[in-house]
Amino acid sequence: MLTREDIEGFLDRLSAEGVSYEEIEQGLWIVRPGGNLELDVVVHYSPPVVLLRVKVMNVPADDGRCADLNRRLLELNANDLVHGAYGISQDSIVLTEALELEHLDYEEFLAAYESMTLALASHLREFASYREGR
Repeated sequence: MLTREDIEGFLDRLSAEGVSYEEIEQGLWIVRPGGNLELDVVVHYSPPVVLLRVKVMNVPADDGRCADLNRRLLELNANDLVHGAYGISQDSIVLTEALELEHLDYEEFLAAYESMTLALASHLREFASYREGR
């Protein structure tokens, strides 16, 4: 099984691609993809898994807008996401992924990370129409 140090090694390898990260407590990192994507990916070493999570936006207060967004998120989960899934945590829309540490290698970690950031890059414009104040 991979250790916390192994995951930090994966993050070091991502740094070569322009990604920055900061460990805010042991086994919990904030990863900044860089480029135009201004969201932070939280990476949490929590054996037997490592969790990747991004807060996408707040849940809309308007019930109609919220229902439309929930339907769209389920459609994206079913048809567009290879890694991870959209969900609701408290009052936030999040994109999460759990990877088993037992057989995880860098390529699988990278594929999950890139799949999530690519999905966000393509979905964020659409999500803007569901944000409050629009």
